[in-house]
Amino acid sequence: MGLAYRLKHHFFSAFRELFVHHHGSLEFRSKIFALLIAANDDSSEKSYEIVYNIGLNIYKGDEDRAKLLMLSTQELVKKVEDNNGLDIDILVIHIQKELKIIPRYAKKIDIESLLPIINLTNDRDTISYQKSIIEFLQKLKDETLQTKKSQIADDEKGLASKYA
Repeated sequence: MGLAYRLKHHFFSAFRELFVHHHGSLEFRSKIFALLIAANDDSSEKSYEIVYNIGLNIYKGDEDRAKLLMLSTQELVKKVEDNNGLDIDILVIHIQKELKIIPRYAKKIDIESLLPIINLTNDRDTISYQKSIIEFLQKLKDETLQTKKSQIADDEKGLASKYA
């Protein structure tokens, strides 16, 4: 990545909430990816390439947003690896709290997009752990979409009228 992009990223990291459209949504997605990647002690750069490519899909070719998703995911994984006030259990708690506050984020949990990350793993125990995380995320998504159906509909109506 070029110097200009790195400077832009550091600037946006400091002021992400102010300058990145739908910052909360991007952060939520990065937590989902980080949860799965951090579960693999031997994660590789290929994991982040997958996140970047998924970001290109999600954000319809917007390379800057896809890079921000990838870099935000990398930051979270690094915090977990460095034991810098974040671990997998805390990531899970953050995801659960965010879904209670903004239940429509459950729609952003795309299990199919997470599966290629598991395919990078060779260790059976790690694969089992990652599959358990995916099962947990699927259950959390299903429960949230079911129990918060009316709140999600109201939130989406509010967003539609806000951006109409």
